[in-house]
Amino acid sequence: MTVRAFFRSVKIENATAPYDTLYLKVLYPARMPGENIESYQGTLPPDSEQAPFPVVIFFSGFNCEPSLYQWLAVQLATRGMVVITFAWIAEYLPKAIGITPGVNMAMCTPTTYGTGSTALALPTLLAELDRLQAEGILAGMLNLQQIVLGGHSGGGRIALENANPQFYPQVVAAFSYGAHSAAPTMLGFAPGTILPLPSSLPMLMMGGTRDGVIAAMSGIYGLSNGNATTSIVRTFNEAIAGGRNDTYLMLLEGANHFSITYPLDTTISASLLDLPATQSEDKIRSLLGQVVGLFIDDRVRHKPEASEALENILNNANPLIATFERK
Repeated sequence: MTVRAFFRSVKIENATAPYDTLYLKVLYPARMPGENIESYQGTLPPDSEQAPFPVVIFFSGFNCEPSLYQWLAVQLATRGMVVITFAWIAEYLPKAIGITPGVNMAMCTPTTYGTGSTALALPTLLAELDRLQAEGILAGMLNLQQIVLGGHSGGGRIALENANPQFYPQVVAAFSYGAHSAAPTMLGFAPGTILPLPSSLPMLMMGGTRDGVIAAMSGIYGLSNGNATTSIVRTFNEAIAGGRNDTYLMLLEGANHFSITYPLDTTISASLLDLPATQSEDKIRSLLGQVVGLFIDDRVRHKPEASEALENILNNANPLIATFERK
């Protein structure tokens, strides 16, 4: 399988210049031509035999460049999916400029949460998918009724919060790493509040037992124990209704907040808060990629062999898996 990519740029409606542009990378399963490869000038045709392709939109963590998740995007594209990563440089906090997954803070208050989308970039991304379906090398090859949201840290929270058919009927599942729905007390929530998440779609929540970022920032949410996994476990237990056995929690032994990124970017501020991983990060990423791919193949693409393979990974003894639950 060959994976290729191309780039797009799109404007965010109502955003203020110069912080009004998304820069997209679109990765897709490609077909290597038998001859005259020079005539393609680097743009290979998609592998139409695998079409229509489900689409994964991935939301980066704050100040995490999209390239840090390319290893995962390539793995998913190898399975026959189109993956969208994007960079949006904007003011994500007062006087703080950086890469943002696009949090709609107006929808994150005690009076507004749950009444609308918290994803500022998502409507623009979905509109761009409509354009890709209408023109270009992926025209007619996207399954726009099978869109999966994924993300890391703050981007993972956006993925979970917006896997809601009432807001986005084309979204069918979500996955996250290092994310939770604890409520910041600075927005007016009571300490220790865990906000509800949509519960009508399959979800996969993942995290690491060495997540120093979550542990260090517990006080922002009124969680005083500074534990690496408490907020993730509480989110799984309290924020999601469950009842269909299609929502998963997997905590990885020895993984930290940035185990999902490669290579590690030590220049971003949050990296100073993290704890060292205590197991092979290559093996951690390999397991993450496997589980995410099988989750989508099982719950979105309904491949029977994927369900059995996912169960085997999650239920058999594995030194990398500290906790596995399903509800």
